[in-house]
Amino acid sequence: MLELRAVTAGYDKNPPVIRDISLSVAPGEAVGLLGPSGCGKSTLARVAALLHHPHAGTLVVDGTPVRRWRHRAPREQRTAFGVVFQQARLSADPRLALTDLIAEPLRATGRREGVADRVAELAATVGLTADLLGRRPHEVSDGQLQRACLARALVLRPRWLVCDEMTAMLDASTTAALVRVVEDYRADTGAGLLAVGHDRVLLDRWCDRTVEWGALTAPSDGTR
Repeated sequence: MLELRAVTAGYDKNPPVIRDISLSVAPGEAVGLLGPSGCGKSTLARVAALLHHPHAGTLVVDGTPVRRWRHRAPREQRTAFGVVFQQARLSADPRLALTDLIAEPLRATGRREGVADRVAELAATVGLTADLLGRRPHEVSDGQLQRACLARALVLRPRWLVCDEMTAMLDASTTAALVRVVEDYRADTGAGLLAVGHDRVLLDRWCDRTVEWGALTAPSDGTR
C-alpha cells in the first residue's frame, strides 16, 4: 500500500502548497488524481515518490513509514518508484544520449551486468528504434523523449509508478501508446499507479478510480 497521511508540503519558507492531504493507492491499483494547474497535485506526486520532503504528515510505502527522502532514502524504498514527469526536457540530462538516459538508474544503483540488453528491451517496449538511442534530447521529438523517460522509469522494475501529467504535451497517438505501455507493465508486474492530470476523460478511462483534488480536503473521499 502507498499511503499519504495528512501531508502538508511546500517550498523554502513560502506558505505550504498543500495542507493536510491524505491519499492511498493499493498494490495493483490505478488511481487518477484530477485537478487544475497550480493546485498542488504535482507537489503531492513528488512527495509520494520520495522526491520532496513534506513539512508534516506521513508517507507509508508497503507498510514502512518513510524516514528519509531523495538520495538519502534506503535503496529498497527509493528504487520502488518509477516517475514520469510532464516536461521531459526538464527531467532529461541534455548531455546524455537516450541509451544512457534510460540506463541512468541502473548505473546509479551500481548495476553493470545486462545494462545494454535491458535498455534494448525497454526501447522496443516504448517504441524507440535503435537509430534513436544514440541521439541526445535536442535531436529527438517531445514524444520520442517522453518514450525514453518512460523507459527510464521502468528500468528498475518499480512496484509503484507516478505519472505526473505524463501525456499533457503529447499527441493522441503517442498518449495512447504510452498509456498502453504503462498498463501492460502493470498487468505483468502488479505495480500500483498514481496518475496525475487534468483530463478527466483520460483518467477515467485509464484508472480504476479518480480522485478530485478539491475533494481531498472535503469530508468525503472524493472517489468516483
